[in-house]
Amino acid sequence: MTAASGNGGRGRRVILWRHGQTSWNVERRFQGTTDVDLTDTGRAQARRAAKLLARLAPDAIVASDLRRAVDTASELAALTGLEIAREEGLRETFAGVWQGLTHDEILALHGEEYLAWKRGEPVRRGGGELETEVADRAAPVVLRHVEKLPADGTLVVVSHGGTIRTTIGRLLGLDAHMWEGLGGLSNCCWSVLGEGVRGWRLLEHNAGSLPEPVLGDDT
Repeated sequence: MTAASGNGGRGRRVILWRHGQTSWNVERRFQGTTDVDLTDTGRAQARRAAKLLARLAPDAIVASDLRRAVDTASELAALTGLEIAREEGLRETFAGVWQGLTHDEILALHGEEYLAWKRGEPVRRGGGELETEVADRAAPVVLRHVEKLPADGTLVVVSHGGTIRTTIGRLLGLDAHMWEGLGGLSNCCWSVLGEGVRGWRLLEHNAGSLPEPVLGDDT
């Protein structure tokens, strides 16, 4: 029985927050596990988003240990007084030789591999990780921290676009070939998962404002 079904409350929430802008984002350069810093714009994005997310009174913050995620999380930690739990398991997908290449360079050098990935085939991009392997390492980290929350608690997870998408897909129980259908997250935007009687539900996706009550839904 979930917290939501046991006490009549809303259940626990997970906010999956993508890091702020980096120079490689601007250049459309594949970052993967490369440790790239935020730009000044990225830091400003993190400050703005943190002011909003602090209003949700999170109970805990966990972040990828890469600098762009930790520095984003630090803006929220400064407002809430919460400590940041750093987790290597929340890093972005390791993409081997793709890392550091621009989108156009990947298409030119590894076009067939790229197209196979976009078709939903299991591809080790650049010789790196499969998306299912990313979910295998990231989703358990999220669930481990969720278990420490109070019944109606909120966890903020600061991570990376690809890792967030695969984690959402895994927690929702979607087949891996459907994960791409979730779409991407803009820098410093977030998605919200809520705990319900039948498991996790996607309440918000690629949001940049606070969640509003859903009126007239089947809840």
